[in-house]
Amino acid sequence: MSPGLRLVRDLAATAIALGWLQRAISLMVHLPGIPDVRDAKYDAQPLGSLTVVVPARDEAANIEATLLSLLNQDMSALQIIAVNDRSVDSTGAIMARLAAENPEKLHVLHITELPAGWVGKQHAMAMAAAQSVSDWLLFTDGDVVFTPDALRRAVACAEMTKTDHMVLAPTLEQRNPDEGIVLGFFLAASLWSARPWKIPDPRAKRETIGVGAFNMVRREAYESIGGFAALPMEIVEDVRLGILLKRAGFTQRMVFGPGLVRVHWASGVSGLMGAMTKNMFAFFRYRPVMLLLGCVGLFLLCVAPFGWIFAGGALRYAGLITAAAIVLIYRAFGRISRISAWYAVLFPVGALLMIFTLLRSMVMTWRQGGVLWRGTLYTLEELR
Repeated sequence: MSPGLRLVRDLAATAIALGWLQRAISLMVHLPGIPDVRDAKYDAQPLGSLTVVVPARDEAANIEATLLSLLNQDMSALQIIAVNDRSVDSTGAIMARLAAENPEKLHVLHITELPAGWVGKQHAMAMAAAQSVSDWLLFTDGDVVFTPDALRRAVACAEMTKTDHMVLAPTLEQRNPDEGIVLGFFLAASLWSARPWKIPDPRAKRETIGVGAFNMVRREAYESIGGFAALPMEIVEDVRLGILLKRAGFTQRMVFGPGLVRVHWASGVSGLMGAMTKNMFAFFRYRPVMLLLGCVGLFLLCVAPFGWIFAGGALRYAGLITAAAIVLIYRAFGRISRISAWYAVLFPVGALLMIFTLLRSMVMTWRQGGVLWRGTLYTLEELR
């Protein structure tokens, strides 16, 4: 390699290492300033009312635990709308039984047909939101479990911080040791797309958030952007909802509360990769070139630096700085995520698994002619 190319290589490696170090230091500095809804100041009954929307299709294994945790909330002005979206298992029967036992709190919608031009989940959520009259709307999933004070504290925090769209970061449960490889990587790498402390900044247009397990939005903001009718064919509707709200100028915030909202995303590495496969190509708006560039970027940012450790000169220092920064990020996030910092050793493995998942998502979407989700095929022509 010529001296000129070696210099360019070393400068690029140094830039990557300094980028990781800057994110690690910023995380440690700013993380304590992000609201934790477990704080005593949020232990209050909020002024506004809340409707929780729970769309579910074939969630018989999980839906009862989710709805019982919502029915046990200690927030006074609370309504729950559960939507049985064309389930072929006992999801609808479970919902109906719980609604009969709790008629004042729980209402059930049964959807038997999906109109053209809609993804099932968005249609279900839009139908439920249209039947609600509360100040706040919380969109969640049929496999999420809440502690009794979670919603009261979240709404109180949103009101006190004057937030229009709030995401309470869910605690991702690990039931198999290998799940920490993917979950840890996902959290650390997310700092390159959205830094939690920058999300409330209206000038940081690209720093936005949306999480399907806990998307809470003020009704006025939801209706102002057209609700889910503005996103009828989005596969990653949670993220796109956050983008629309941020672009429209509404205040947005991610908050923490470890243990208050819990979800087991999927079982094992293979389960997590399968769960992400339907989403990954959608993140890149179904553009192969952008996805391939994303794979190259992930390799350079997350895999190559660990190989540099075994090189010499500037490359070794860049690799060591990157590895140290990633360990610091795992340690900082670990207080919230409960993912051990030891998983940082497997960070490049998580990156390779993510690259494989991205490529798999693109290939499967092409092969199927679209995204197969919960028994319904949404064609590429519709999604684009």
